Amino acid sequence: MHVNCDSSSLKAELKQELLSISQAMEQSLLALDQEEGCLLGTFDHIRSRFSRLETVAASFYLQCYLAPYTEKYIDLTIAVQHLAEKRQGALIVIERDDSLAEHLQAGIPIGAVLSYSLLESIFFPGSPLHDGAVYVRDNQIVSAANVLPLSHIAVGEKKLGTRHRAALGLSEQSDALVIVVSEETGKASFAMQGRLYPIITPA
Repeated sequence: MHVNCDSSSLKAELKQELLSISQAMEQSLLALDQEEGCLLGTFDHIRSRFSRLETVAASFYLQCYLAPYTEKYIDLTIAVQHLAEKRQGALIVIERDDSLAEHLQAGIPIGAVLSYSLLESIFFPGSPLHDGAVYVRDNQIVSAANVLPLSHIAVGEKKLGTRHRAALGLSEQSDALVIVVSEETGKASFAMQGRLYPIITPA
């Protein structure tokens, strides 16, 4: 998928991670030429670099994928960061080209301009709306407490929670982008086209 997006800070970080991986690979090749060289110690380093690269890339492309569909990317980012810090579970659906009417079990109408404070209040533990998904179209929160179709896909050997299965399920049936925050780990990710990608959040 072609994406035209300009975010200089994330691009710079992507380049740095790629350079670090490239240097580690070159050092591994040199180590192979040495009789006493051992690569076992470098594998974990390279693996962790690839993991970091995936997270940086996902955050970069998240902005690219959202920009044409909502001007509220910054509010979404702030809300996700705050929710992740507090380990408050969240599920946020951003409509793109496909209509989602037939895929959602309608929740409670909101009809308000999206803001990070409103998103955080919806997902505050104990809120009557916090268990379902928030549905975003353009710059508006259309509704909350929506029910999404669940995916049956297993990711690796991990059993996914309901929020992650719902995020994947909708992304399998539409081009929607679905952001999910785990209340167990505080980690954030987004689902698109049936796959999950990690998002950078503060440690």
